[in-house]
Amino acid sequence: MRIKRFSLLLGLIILGRLLFGSPAFAITNQLKDHPSPYLALHANDPVAWQKWNKGAVELARRENKLLYISIGYFSCHWCHVMQRESYQNAEIAEFLNKHFIPVKVDRELEAALDARMIEFIESTRGMGGWPLNVFITPQGHPLYAVLYLPSKEFLSVLQQLQKMWTEDRASLERLAQSAALTPSGPGRPLIDMRQAQGYAERIVADTLDLADFIHGGFGEQSKFPSVPQLAFLLTRQARHPDPRLKEFLLLTLDQMARGGLQDHLGGGFFRYTTDPSWKTPHFEKMLYDNALLARLYLRAGRQFARKDYEAVAERTLNFMAQELRDPTTGAFIASLSSVDDKNVEGGYYLWHRDELAALLTSEERDVYRLAWGMIDAAPFEDGYLPIKGMPPEDIARLLKLERRQVEALLERAADKLIRARQQRRLPRDTKLLAGWNGLALTAYAEAARLTGNEYYRWQANGVRNYLARVLWDGQALHRAVKNGRPVGAVTLEDYAYVARGFLEWAKLTGKEEDYVLAMKVATTAWKRFYGPSGWRLAESSLIQAEKGQDIVADGPMPSPSGVLAGVSLQLAEHYGDRALREQALSALNSGHAVLKKNPFWYATHVGAMLAAPDTPQSARENKDTKNRQD
Repeated sequence: MRIKRFSLLLGLIILGRLLFGSPAFAITNQLKDHPSPYLALHANDPVAWQKWNKGAVELARRENKLLYISIGYFSCHWCHVMQRESYQNAEIAEFLNKHFIPVKVDRELEAALDARMIEFIESTRGMGGWPLNVFITPQGHPLYAVLYLPSKEFLSVLQQLQKMWTEDRASLERLAQSAALTPSGPGRPLIDMRQAQGYAERIVADTLDLADFIHGGFGEQSKFPSVPQLAFLLTRQARHPDPRLKEFLLLTLDQMARGGLQDHLGGGFFRYTTDPSWKTPHFEKMLYDNALLARLYLRAGRQFARKDYEAVAERTLNFMAQELRDPTTGAFIASLSSVDDKNVEGGYYLWHRDELAALLTSEERDVYRLAWGMIDAAPFEDGYLPIKGMPPEDIARLLKLERRQVEALLERAADKLIRARQQRRLPRDTKLLAGWNGLALTAYAEAARLTGNEYYRWQANGVRNYLARVLWDGQALHRAVKNGRPVGAVTLEDYAYVARGFLEWAKLTGKEEDYVLAMKVATTAWKRFYGPSGWRLAESSLIQAEKGQDIVADGPMPSPSGVLAGVSLQLAEHYGDRALREQALSALNSGHAVLKKNPFWYATHVGAMLAAPDTPQSARENKDTKNRQD
């Protein structure tokens, strides 16, 4: 009887497969106990989150379903909002699980995938950010992308895409394939300096067109630091002074330092502000932002003889050391969350009037509120954020005090508030990422070299040792390590930023062994990430659209291809290595079709071109240009 029943059941299964194809596999959430704090947060979602790997792609192909790739990170505010509203919604979870292969990705562990998807959404929708949600065909071609959406809108998008995929799959596949990149590969190993100068002039012109000359920065809504562009413009201003560009740079640096982008009580910078006047931050703090901004302000302080800029750099480096440094390794953690332990965005940084009254004397409170813009109604539901207000001399006149009395009161008030804030709790993403620590090493090593500050040297030495002894195994670099095992996919970004960090450390120490280490990392990067089809952001990719690219754009961080090329040219000069020099020049002399359209987003690449040593062609053209000018 059992044999007959089994035979009948088997026959029905076979018939079902013949008529309807293979049955769908029941998938479950795979994120329990994941080493990524961000992914572990999603372990209890009813969405059957898969890990990003070959198995997820094979499952999508087997079931002929779209992949739904949702990319975020631990300290991202809107990532948490979308989780609450959509991924913990039973109706949405059921629809996602039934019709898609849902994959959750920590952008900090899959930086190459994240960069490619950011490029896709910016090219198709004109903007990027996180949470970044991309629908990808089973063949690995990005099809459609959205950022945060309220739950009803998100469910509507899911339903419409599923309907289109069911009814006209072939058209959607053709549309997705048309977005694939078509690189041309390396150019000749020489730079046309007139062309490079032309790109630089375009970047300056575009800057002045895009610039906000009221509040500084770029754009009319949210404001980001845009460090790669500002760093390029600082160098340009030093070599080719332009009064209008100088005005913009000083205005932007002033506004970022004075407004809500900087944490004026504890130091460090938030990731961006949601308003054009730099007053309302999203409160996450990222290691990469702070490392890049510390270096930017140190350079700007020396270039413009501004001690206040150098003080901002010092505060930022001290913040990194106090709040982001992992004392057991000497390396730096990834980020601080935008929400506190009570799930309040910015709660760690905000102050109610009654808190100020309880913590400060009446004199301290009066002075502090005037100095830090706390007079009008609180701009946040949970209180005030200190932002530069009235200067001490004006407060002294208003309150009929000596300036030194005002400064003493402000110092006492700040000490009390800092101690009170230390009792609050702020979630932290404790990943120690190679590339981001490379940026931190660059910042501390350069600061130590320029200032002679031994504390900076000590910090640089700690992170250098972690990178050299833990993440670099002598042959290859790991993106991160957890419990002695590599975590995440190592990328071009990691190699480029670590190579630059090691080079800056070598410049500080002057030791040949340090130059050798920088050289090993740089040359390994070329072998792993560059070839006839140009740059690969990762050694292997499950995304078919990423077969290579001629040039990598700047994002919040500088272009890793531009950084590696620049580092390699310096190392080639140090060692007299002609092959490495030609490799870097060939890579820089590529991507002109993209550069001609919009060089603004490739400022790091253009900067590396301009810093290249004279090649026969570029030397001749420079001479010709000089003769014409004479």
